[in-house]
Amino acid sequence: MAGIYIHIPFCRQACHYCDFHFSTSLKNKKDFLDALKKEIVLQKDYLKTKKISTVYFGGGTPSILSKEEILCLVDELSKYFSIDSDAEITLEANPDDLSKEKLKELFQTPVNRLSIGIQSFSNEDLKFLNRIHNSQEAIESVRNAQDAGFKNISIDLIYGIQTLTNKRWKKNLHQAFELSVQHISCYALTVEPRTSFYSFIKKGKIKNIDSKKSAEQFEILMREMEKHKFVHYEISNFAAPKGENKKSNLSALPLGRSWRGLHNSNYWKGENYLGLGPSAHSYNADSRQWNVSSNSAYINSLKKNMLPFEKEGLSENQKYNEYILTSLRTMWGTDLNYVKVNFRNTFSDYLSKQSQKHISSGELVRILNPDQHPFLLLTPKGKLFADKIACDLFFIAD
Repeated sequence: MAGIYIHIPFCRQACHYCDFHFSTSLKNKKDFLDALKKEIVLQKDYLKTKKISTVYFGGGTPSILSKEEILCLVDELSKYFSIDSDAEITLEANPDDLSKEKLKELFQTPVNRLSIGIQSFSNEDLKFLNRIHNSQEAIESVRNAQDAGFKNISIDLIYGIQTLTNKRWKKNLHQAFELSVQHISCYALTVEPRTSFYSFIKKGKIKNIDSKKSAEQFEILMREMEKHKFVHYEISNFAAPKGENKKSNLSALPLGRSWRGLHNSNYWKGENYLGLGPSAHSYNADSRQWNVSSNSAYINSLKKNMLPFEKEGLSENQKYNEYILTSLRTMWGTDLNYVKVNFRNTFSDYLSKQSQKHISSGELVRILNPDQHPFLLLTPKGKLFADKIACDLFFIAD
C-alpha cells in the first residue's frame, strides 16, 4: 500500500496564517502542469511495484484545477503507476471555488473525496484569517457537494483563533455536525515565521495566541466529538462511523468501519509515499526527499529533465524518532513490540524508561491489544501535550 501526494502551488489569496508553499499568480500554471507531468514520468520507479491506494491533491488550492486538468493528471498517473480501482482520491477545495457547476464537473472526475477548507462558520473569524469565502458560502459548499453526489466529505476547522470564543467554537462544531459530514479535521492556530500573523504580532497589531484558550477549545472539541460519535483517530482528525450502529465500541472499529482519511493514515502508519510538485515530500522507509519550494526553479529544472529535490538517508535514530512522533498521535498508539523487533535494545529500554513518568502522571497508558501486544496510548490529558511527550520519548544520540 502506498500513496501519491500532488502539490498544486497556487492560491487566489494569501491567508494570514498559512506558511505552505504557494503563489497568488496563475501565470505559470500551464508551465507548472507540463513540469508536473514530466516529474510523474521521472519518478515512475520511486514506489517500485507497490499498489497505489491513495492519491491526494493538496496545496495551495487544488480546486483551481479544471475538470480537464484533473482528468489529464490522473490519466498520466495511471500510465506509470498501478492505482487501485477503489483508491481514495482526495481533492482539497475552498468553498468559494465550489459552485454547483464546478461540483458537477468534479463529480465527473475520479475524485471521490473532498476536503473543504471551511476553517470557521463565523464571518468575524474568516475576515480575521483573511479567507475569501463567507459563512454562508461555507455551508452551501458542503450542501452543494452532497447534492452533486459526493458521499465522502471532510472539512477543516481552526480553533485558538484570537477572535474565536468558546461559545462560538461550540457553534462551529454543531454546524459541522448538522451538515452530516463524514470527517472533520481540527487544527490549533499556530503562528509561523513568514506569515502575516507573525508580522502583525511582532508589530503589536494583534495579540499573540492564548495557549490556555487553545487548550480549552481542544478539550471542548474532544468532548463534542465524543458526544456525536466521531472517532478521534489522530490528534487533529475525527471520523464519523460508517453504518447506523451508534452503540459500537468506536475505539475498536477497524479502518473500513469509519470514514477515516486513508491517505493521511498511511503517513501515520509509516507507509511509503511519493510527493510531486514544488515543496512536496517523499518517503520510502530508508530515505526522505523534498522538492524545491520555488515554482520557477521547479519548472526550469524539469524543462531540463532534472528532478529538483534534496535527499537524506534516515539513520536508525531518525527512524525510531519518526515512528514515535507519528504513531503516538494516533488511536492505535506506539507498538512496543514493533520497537523491540525493529530497533536495538537500547531504543526499547529507553522508551520503557522515558514513558514511565508519563504513565505515572496519567498522560500515557500502557495497554495490551487482543493479541496481547503492549502499546502506549495518549490519554485525553496526554493529548493536550502530544508533541511535548513525543519529544521526551525521542532518542537523542550522543
